[in-house]
Amino acid sequence: MKTNNLTNFVLNQNKIKSLLTPGPASLLPENIQKIRPCFGRGDADYFKIEKRVLHMLKKISSHKHIARMQGSASLALEILTSNFLYGKILIIDTGVYSDRIKFMAHFYKKNFKKIKRIESVRWNKIDTVDKKYDWIFGCPTETSIALRTPINQLYKLKRKSKAKLALDATASIGLENDHHLADVIAYSSCKGLFGLTGASFIAFNNLPENNMSSFYLNIQNHLDSKMTGPYHTILSLHDVLQNYEDFKYSVKINKKRISKIMSENLIYPKENQPLLCTYIKKKLTSRNKKIIFYKTRANVSGSVVCHLGEAHLKRKAKGKILNDLRYE
Repeated sequence: MKTNNLTNFVLNQNKIKSLLTPGPASLLPENIQKIRPCFGRGDADYFKIEKRVLHMLKKISSHKHIARMQGSASLALEILTSNFLYGKILIIDTGVYSDRIKFMAHFYKKNFKKIKRIESVRWNKIDTVDKKYDWIFGCPTETSIALRTPINQLYKLKRKSKAKLALDATASIGLENDHHLADVIAYSSCKGLFGLTGASFIAFNNLPENNMSSFYLNIQNHLDSKMTGPYHTILSLHDVLQNYEDFKYSVKINKKRISKIMSENLIYPKENQPLLCTYIKKKLTSRNKKIIFYKTRANVSGSVVCHLGEAHLKRKAKGKILNDLRYE
């Protein structure tokens, strides 16, 4: 498909609906233009692209190693938890997604015995922590309530507790600063990275200490490409990451605009505002049936709005997707 035809096709597809959801983003020509037949063994063309993509992802987070796998961020978090965590764990309680981390940690504590104790602390009480831990595990952008816990604060807690730091970076990677301060992070392809759904990643500096007997949950088997990988999703990321700041610009514009027009209805102060999404006191509605609102799993009285819906416009984004919103 010629470039102009592909661009027009994507623009028409994006007219079908307007997304105020946390990912995937609106469809991008760059998601499609590198898609081609590929295979995970003996395909030099694919390996060349995968090498570039993984290099760019390592550059974004500043970690030495990266494992890619076919599946959601929840899979990456399972593998992170089972392969890396041990001893005494402190989980930063932010909501739905930290509860998911907690569930996984208790499962592996019960069944694999590497984790000995699990404690938690509310995100706004971390300054009260005065114990030592082996691992701190947090979710710097809690999408369910659009809450940002700055990674540098979690790093200070890590240093204070003599611990290592693990992050669920699904909603923060690429959009927030300081991921390099974590020892290991897990994330997916389809939120702030603007790729298609289907790939997840674990980035780290040192190999894990746990010996995981499961074939699929052993990170080394993913590093060694012993199962089918997220080939087409990797291809969908290549051209996006080449011009990543252009797509990120569209998120910044939408965040800036909603922060201005809803300034009287914001829940959190500026330091706790993530770039990906915003929690509004009011219940947002629209007569435009093409708008898809985010149905958060959290029990919120207002609305959570996400800012990936104009990604295809790149630096031409103006936040017009917000024009049709009304609130009660």
